[in-house]
Order: sequence, then C-alpha cells, then structure tokens
Amino acid sequence: MTLIKSISGIRGTIGGVVGDNLTPVDIVRFSAAFAAFLKEKASTRPKDTLFENIDDGGDVPAERAVKVVVGRDARVSGPVVSCLVCATLQSAGVDVVDLGLSTTPTVELAVKAYNADGGVIITASHNPMQWNALKLLNADGEFVSADDAQRIIELAADDAVEFAAFDRLGSLTTCNTAIQEHVDAILALPLVDRNAIAKSNFKVILDTVNSTGALALPVLLKQLGVNDITVLNGEMNGLFSHNPEPIPENLAQICNEMARSKYDVGFVVDPDVDRLSIVCENGKLMGEEYTLVAVADYILQNTPGNTVSNLSSTRALKDVAEKYGVSYKPSAVGEVNVVEMMKQTNAVIGGEGNGGVIYPELHYGRDALVGIALFLTYMAKTRKSCSQIRALYPDYHIIKKKTELRAETDVAAILDSIADKYSSFEVNRADGVRIDFEDSWVHVRSSNTEPIIRIYAEALSEKIADNIASKIMLDISELLLQQHHS
Repeated sequence: MTLIKSISGIRGTIGGVVGDNLTPVDIVRFSAAFAAFLKEKASTRPKDTLFENIDDGGDVPAERAVKVVVGRDARVSGPVVSCLVCATLQSAGVDVVDLGLSTTPTVELAVKAYNADGGVIITASHNPMQWNALKLLNADGEFVSADDAQRIIELAADDAVEFAAFDRLGSLTTCNTAIQEHVDAILALPLVDRNAIAKSNFKVILDTVNSTGALALPVLLKQLGVNDITVLNGEMNGLFSHNPEPIPENLAQICNEMARSKYDVGFVVDPDVDRLSIVCENGKLMGEEYTLVAVADYILQNTPGNTVSNLSSTRALKDVAEKYGVSYKPSAVGEVNVVEMMKQTNAVIGGEGNGGVIYPELHYGRDALVGIALFLTYMAKTRKSCSQIRALYPDYHIIKKKTELRAETDVAAILDSIADKYSSFEVNRADGVRIDFEDSWVHVRSSNTEPIIRIYAEALSEKIADNIASKIMLDISELLLQQHHS
C-alpha cells in the first residue's frame, strides 16, 4: 500500500488499485473533499458586498465563489493529475487559478496574493518520480492543520460532496506571472542586497533535478545580478537524473563538477523547490543542516529575534541564537509544527534541518528561493567564501537509525520508558522523546507513515553520535523483547 493520507494532503504512487495507490479516483475524491472543506469554511465568513438578483426581483448579498490556486512540479504525471484536480474543483463550483509549472513556495505566496481560499500543490517533493501528491494549503498559504486535514479525510471517506449545477461551475484562469511575482517579493526584502550580489560577480552552479527549479532559480539569480549560471539537470521532464532528495549520497554530480571547475557556490533543490542544499567552492557539501544555520546567522546579525527548528535538527541553530542573545525553541517535527512555534514565539527565522528555510518577513513556508537570495547576500556582504562561512559553525555530526516494529508493539510505552531512563537529563516530549546531553542529543520518535521508530543522534564526532544512537537502539530492543515475552 503506497497511498498515504497526512497533514499535508494525499500522496502515493501513480496507477494501481483504487485506495492503495494515487489513482484518478483517489485524486478526484480528495480534490472534491478539499472543495467541500473550503466551502464549509467559506460558509462562516461574511458575505461580500456584491449583489445578485433573485427570482422575486429582490437583491441579496452574493457569496464570492471559493477560489483555489493550483500549481505543480515537473513530474511526468503532473499534467494528468493537474487536469483531474482542476476539473474536479470546477465541478464542485470552485474557481481555479492554474499556475501550471511552479514551486511550492510560489503557490503558497500566490494563495495570499490572489485572495484565494486555499491551494493545491501537485508534488511529491523529494519522493522518486513514480510518486505524486496533493499538498493542501489554507487561505494563509500554509499547510492545513492536523484537525483540518482530518476533516478533509473524513469528507473523502464519506464522499460527502455536492457538485455544482451546470450554471454554477467554477471558472478556470491560467496565470504565468506567479514566479516573477515571487521573485519581485524577494527582491523587495530589506535584507536582500541585489547591488552587493551583482558587484561580487558570483559564478553559480545549480542542480534542479529535472523539475521547476530550472524555471524559477535562473530568473531569481539573473535579477539578483548573477550572470554566470550553470544548470545541471535542467530539462523539466520529471525524469529525475538522480534520487531527488538533496542529501549527500545523491549529489555526487554537482560536487564533482565543482571540484573540476571554478565556482563560487552551488545550490541544489528538490523537485518543488522548498528544500535547499549548498555546495561550497571546493566541491564539499555545507550540509543541509547548515543551510538554515547560515541564513539565520545573517538574519540575526541584522534583525534580533527568536529562532525555531524541529527537534530533529542540528543544535548549531541554538548555538547561533545564543551567540546573539536571543531565544531558540524546538518544535515537533513537521513544517506545520515549526510554523506554529514560530508564530507563538514571534521568531524572525526558522525552519528544518532538511534545508528548509522559513523567513516570515516573506511568508510562513519553506522557500529555497529566499534562502538562496539571503545566503548570496551574506556571502557578498562579508566577502567570505562558502567554506569560510561553514567554518564559522561547530562541526556537528548527525546519525540516523531506525527499528522496525510489530503491529502489536506499544510504542507509547517504549517512549515512556526511554524518557524515564534518561530523566536526569533534559527531556522534551513534544514529539516522541528528545534527550539533550552536554554536547550531544538524541531524538526518538515513531514514524507517521511506517511501522518503525526513528532514532536521530548528534554529537561533535560521528563516532560519539553513532554510539549514542546504538545505545538507544539497544535500549529499544530490550524493551521490545520485554513486550513480546509478556
């Protein structure tokens, strides 16, 4: 079974059996449920001051039609999925603004810019090419909450949708200006210095993994004054030249190219352009954990304020926050949770250790484009190379492990036992169990999509991090044996 219903929508492999894969039936069902959900929300808002004539000749306030922005990455299945989504929304009486090929952060910004009630991003993010997904946004251009996601799933399960009559079908408007509007908004940010970037004459190489980064990033870079741009995997055909997740084992091509030729910096994005990995001029990866750290360092130099990342992200962000005398708060894993904590703490910068930069001055969403603009400004203003910037931060190492579970495993009891065993240390239970030691930490949590427990450990050496993760693995194995024998 590869159909996953989660807080950010529905995702799965294309084709196969209804209910077990992302088939046309499932796409229509969830698109219709999203339309019904948005209509529920709209029914509680004040009616617009427009008027329409009714049969008895009187005028009554008219309700503005529900509007949804739709955009997609360059996956092979994208055009078919987009047609199904747009037609279903129109059939439910929803007006659709179709951005066509776009990026996740572009769609998020467009939802607010076009005064829409929600958005659908057709992308499976870093998943392989056979996957696709409907990622669902609220009227703020942010991922729907857990409660809202559950309501949409309920509506889909009940097929509780009333479709529109022929004279109430939604409209379809195509729009090809959203990426430029996104770039314009970035260029208008006070901490993005186009002149400084242009004077630096940076030579930049990109890996856009055969998706819409090839459409958006050159536009951004050229308008930032970067003229020497090389694009790897720039054909937007959805046939990913390597596993699309921007992690070290998938980035040999750009690292080798940078080691052979002279570039100032390399940028790698995932297919929907919300994650950013940076490659230094020597062909070595900065490490996706340090994308947010470096950008936060630049932001905090100019805008004192709080910071947030999730519990599985490097503690280097906390180190940077302490350097500037500001607060750092960890959140549960997931972009929705990071955004919620950022709002609660009025954070000026936040995100996730997977290369996700969230800069609320622009919008509350992971955005590789704004990450690139801010990082290039940091390089230009400090006149430091990428490797010199990376050397400013501790060289932490993260180890990731996992333990498979039986269906009958009491995961909550295992997590409680781990928390009790290490209660003499700083323990955070916001999402599983995170234990902070003096110079290291470990995070233990159950997966939302697989029957496994994930273990993340970070320390100043890879060996220490691995020892910590292995010790927790041993603790969990003993607890599993106790459960299975009881």
